[in-house]
Amino acid sequence: MSEQEIKVPDLGGAEEVEVIELLVSAGDTVETEDPILTVETDKASVELPSPGAGKITKLTVKVGDKVKEGDVVGMMEASGESGGTDDASGDDSDSESQEASDKKAEAESSSGSEAGAQDEKPAAPKKSGGSRKETVLVPPLDGMEDVPVIEINVSEGDTIDVDDPLVTVESDKATMEIPSPYGGKVTKILVTEGDKLSEGDKLLELTVEQDSGDEGGEQEEEAPAGSDQEAEPEAKAAAESQEKEPAVQPQSATYEPPAPGAKVHAGPAVRKLARELGADMTRIKGSGPKSRILKDDVQAYIKSQLQQAQQGGSVGTGSGIPGVKLPDFSQFGDVEREAMSRMMAVTATNMQRSWLNVPHVTQFEDADITDMEAFRKSQKAAGEKKGVKMTPLPFILKACATALAELPQFNVSLDMERKEVVRKQYIHIGIAVDTPNGLMVPVIRDVDQKGLWELAAESAELAQKARDKQLKPAEMQGACFTITSLGGIGGTAFTPIVNTPEVAILGVSRAAMKPVWDGNEFQPRLMLPLSLSYDHRAVNGADAARFTSLLSQLLGDIRTLLL
Repeated sequence: MSEQEIKVPDLGGAEEVEVIELLVSAGDTVETEDPILTVETDKASVELPSPGAGKITKLTVKVGDKVKEGDVVGMMEASGESGGTDDASGDDSDSESQEASDKKAEAESSSGSEAGAQDEKPAAPKKSGGSRKETVLVPPLDGMEDVPVIEINVSEGDTIDVDDPLVTVESDKATMEIPSPYGGKVTKILVTEGDKLSEGDKLLELTVEQDSGDEGGEQEEEAPAGSDQEAEPEAKAAAESQEKEPAVQPQSATYEPPAPGAKVHAGPAVRKLARELGADMTRIKGSGPKSRILKDDVQAYIKSQLQQAQQGGSVGTGSGIPGVKLPDFSQFGDVEREAMSRMMAVTATNMQRSWLNVPHVTQFEDADITDMEAFRKSQKAAGEKKGVKMTPLPFILKACATALAELPQFNVSLDMERKEVVRKQYIHIGIAVDTPNGLMVPVIRDVDQKGLWELAAESAELAQKARDKQLKPAEMQGACFTITSLGGIGGTAFTPIVNTPEVAILGVSRAAMKPVWDGNEFQPRLMLPLSLSYDHRAVNGADAARFTSLLSQLLGDIRTLLL
């Protein structure tokens, strides 16, 4: 065997190009045309092929080096005549392989796919006896991303039906099951407990029974069809891409930078775009094959960074406000550390965001609920027949709905970017529920259109679902206003934080008997303390006083709720 040099072939007019990836190492055995390394020209990423078959003995370049035509990039021991060292024949071979590589790189840059010329391709799905292979993807999660898997409900080999639960995930404030869109046999599970999922991620593979005339079978049959041999690899790659990768969905979320020396996979056009926009590619999560970064990923990353800046910088650090540096508590005594729960971390972030962005003011008022309580207690027998317990909450919900209708400036959100006020034509009210897992806020829709018994039943049902962590994301979204009550615990007043983008929140404390002057003498009356916190950008003090006064009147004489 003879040792020969591995030289850079004709680069199609390019002078110096950068080595962006080494595809082999010293000691590797390669075949003729196997890719040795990848370089980046102005217009494409190009893989330089091996001039023959043999064993790589040395590489003389590293990632980041600049090379040009004729440079020696390594040495190899040829295993036979096929590797020949004749310059003329080598040039022809290199020219042909370079042309093929250029074509492949050009197609790769436009489609976002990354498949080496010699990568082994699995056969396209075969249509057989009325069955097909389906990859189940994560459905829409109401805008949530990176939701952790806490339980896998099926095993490989299981036969399942449509809508059977596949995995259980935990959102910020609830657990939910992801159902199967197909019935069939589980052939491969693609996730494990602890994985974080977003819409479009792959869950598992199923073998689905179908009729021979099924649409899916026809599509699979058409995929590899071609008029010549040259079209066959493209059809095969397309079939593989459909089978193995979900539709490209740019992920704007940033993540921890990779370890030093980790490779960033991206084409030259994408790298150029990132340079022009000033994006650090080590912080961009690629959505292409093998985590390859696409143009959409760069644009989504830049968009997310701009949105974060426009919302006041990093939420966690308080819009540039210096963080609190903690001392070493262990110097004072024994300490123990534990990670925040996901819910606690999200709640802390949301509360800080609201407090820093909303100028809060709180208006206080007492409502005389003596007569309301007498009426409520008189409904105990009726409630037992209906199987519903009547609490003060339905009365407060109805009173708030009436106040929101009469004072619509409380039923808005502010779009500060566009300098617009969003006026809502519906009345949905959130109710804060204290649970063992933290505070959760389910939403009751169309409160103004529902009666007291309906509100009592729905609020009790949602509160129980919150305690059991069974709320769906949709059941915690869309509120115009929030009610939070500490009446069952105690206290005389408090200042709740506005649940932005809402502009007001009502705090309810424990009712107490107080002497109230009726013009002639003091009468014992049951007084309910109300604390209304509001966004002073949207609501002025006079309107806040009108709102709490109206609530006091409505709760003081519940007959007015019928007017």
